[in-house]
Amino acid sequence: MKFFPESALSQLEFDKVKTLLEEHCKTEYAKVKSQELRIHTRKEFIELELQQTHEYKLLIQHSMYFPNDYVLNLAKELRLLGISGAVLTGEQFMLVRKLAEGMQNIFRWFDSDRRLAYPALVKVIGDTYYEKVIMELIDDVLLENGEVKDNASEDLARIRGSLYRRRTELRRLFDKIVQKLSKAGYTADIDEAFLNGRRVVAIVAEQKRQVKGILHGESDTRRTSFIEPEETIELNNEIFSLENEERREVYRILQQLTARLSMYAPLLKTWHQVLGEYDFIQAKAKLALDMNGEYPQLHDKAHVHLVKAYHPLLYLYHQKTKKATIPVDLTLDEKRRILVISGPNAGGKTVTLKTVGLLQLMIQSGLLVPVHPTSAFGIFKQIMIHIGDTQSLEFELSTYSSHLLHMKHFIENASGKTMFFIDELGSGSDPHLGGAFAEVILEELGHKHAMGIVTTHYLNLKVMANKTPGIINGAMAFDENNLLPLYKLTIGKPGSSYTFSIAERIGLDARLINRARSLVEEDHFRLDKLLNRTEQDLREIEKKEKELSKLIKENEKLHKEMQQVLNQEKHRQQVELLKQQNRITEDRIAYLKDMERTLKQLVFDWKKAEVQEDKRELIKQMHALLFKQHQKQVTEKVKKKLNSKYDEVGGEVQIGDKVLMKKNHQVGEVKELRGKKAVVQLGLMPITVSVDDLVVVTEKQNEE
Repeated sequence: MKFFPESALSQLEFDKVKTLLEEHCKTEYAKVKSQELRIHTRKEFIELELQQTHEYKLLIQHSMYFPNDYVLNLAKELRLLGISGAVLTGEQFMLVRKLAEGMQNIFRWFDSDRRLAYPALVKVIGDTYYEKVIMELIDDVLLENGEVKDNASEDLARIRGSLYRRRTELRRLFDKIVQKLSKAGYTADIDEAFLNGRRVVAIVAEQKRQVKGILHGESDTRRTSFIEPEETIELNNEIFSLENEERREVYRILQQLTARLSMYAPLLKTWHQVLGEYDFIQAKAKLALDMNGEYPQLHDKAHVHLVKAYHPLLYLYHQKTKKATIPVDLTLDEKRRILVISGPNAGGKTVTLKTVGLLQLMIQSGLLVPVHPTSAFGIFKQIMIHIGDTQSLEFELSTYSSHLLHMKHFIENASGKTMFFIDELGSGSDPHLGGAFAEVILEELGHKHAMGIVTTHYLNLKVMANKTPGIINGAMAFDENNLLPLYKLTIGKPGSSYTFSIAERIGLDARLINRARSLVEEDHFRLDKLLNRTEQDLREIEKKEKELSKLIKENEKLHKEMQQVLNQEKHRQQVELLKQQNRITEDRIAYLKDMERTLKQLVFDWKKAEVQEDKRELIKQMHALLFKQHQKQVTEKVKKKLNSKYDEVGGEVQIGDKVLMKKNHQVGEVKELRGKKAVVQLGLMPITVSVDDLVVVTEKQNEE
């Protein structure tokens, strides 16, 4: 990726992100890679690195172990391994063994299931293989502490056997000599010591001539002399010779092992890079967890779609200070390529601009970013930036001259794969002339199909953005009532600079503010005031929308609760109806069973009866039983028919009332009352019945 100017990355604070990443690295390989973090322009590279970071982040979140524990920097050892005639020490070989063991653990970790679950992470070892011979060669020669084994060669076993025997012999002889000299009172407090690799006796200086042997030295006070006794000289010489022979044999064995492993030097270098790569990936994953980084969508075109995007460094800072960070939502695409942000000073315009730029750099570096996962990023091949005072003392350029030089570079080099950021376009010159140039520059960048963000206070740029295809307005919200910036970006409308409101906020003399107002052109002042009012109206609308949304949610909640109550009541009624039906069915079954038992008994008695008269009596009983059942069914039908036509009213029976006779279920009209008796007209025939057997009814009205 190309940058302009050279300080573009530091202006967007990308170097601070690299420092944070480096702090999570354990290996030298990963630290160097963090310092020299590459910004890719090929989609496949970016996607692979994002996916690797995302997969490792999931491992950390689910507390899953990944075997990249060893923090190794074996650049020196591996370089020696590739040099003919070089010899590694036992300790260096144990480091190489740790490297091989680390790779063994990684290859074992990636079983068939994990290879499917973490395809991006497994690609790190896709171009290498595990070779068990490396560990076997080292284990055949060295102990765990790096010392050469006794059986590493026949000569070494012989030499060390001889050394053991001679040292044992020397120790016994030396103990006898020290005991003898001690009894004679010749030895000093420490009895014995080692000097120049030889075992010597500590003799009081006055008695040194009484002991035969070789004087190897004296103490600093000259009160003690160190003498090798005459009896042990030959043994000491023999041991010294064997130790030299041992060193030569150990060196030969290590040299031979180095030569054997040198053929694996390229493979070991690859392993070293693999472990460093996994360390680098885990550093990216930990940084993502720190700043709540997510894996957004990626498109191979110029495109920006940010949903709840945070400035990473501001987010981390606010986390420490327990403050809320306001996210950014914006979209730049083919139809909306350039965003012109206006609004008050210290309202967040530059922070918004830097947020978009820094997130774009991070994504193309394979870093997860603090956005909602539905966000989408395109890929750019060039980033141009112009932020802050660019005055150059070296070339004696004014701020505006430097500004124009930058704009010249922008216009000459911009393309459809360029993302640009310009803070305060046109500033540093006469507002009218600077505004005119700013308009021309913006128009030209639009013709070049470049994509970017511009901040400004110029009214003509706000007007231009409102009417020029491909350019849109954006405003940083401001609470005029409390005179405080809200740091929230609103797309689609320009913002006011709130010049006079901010002057009032800081307590500037009202007389001076009014005087300044009188000097401003009426049209200019009226437009800025209109922007003020529009923005505050929008704040009020947003407030009401939130309240309405809250009420709608509450209403939906109540509706759901009511629906649940209705469903429960409906269910209860259905259960009750089933219970009632079951009761009716149970009563009918009981009645039928009882009737069946009675009939069976009658049939049984009839078969047993011998007298004809008894049989006739049983038939009469059976007929009466069946007729009673039939009569009951007829009565039930009549009763049901009457219930469909009449409603019971109740109360005292009066002349002219329609009444239902309880015994025969007929309806008639009362014509006369005679005490407790009533004359009821049934059709053409009047009958006399008891008043207690009558119920007053009324005809049901037909429902149309």
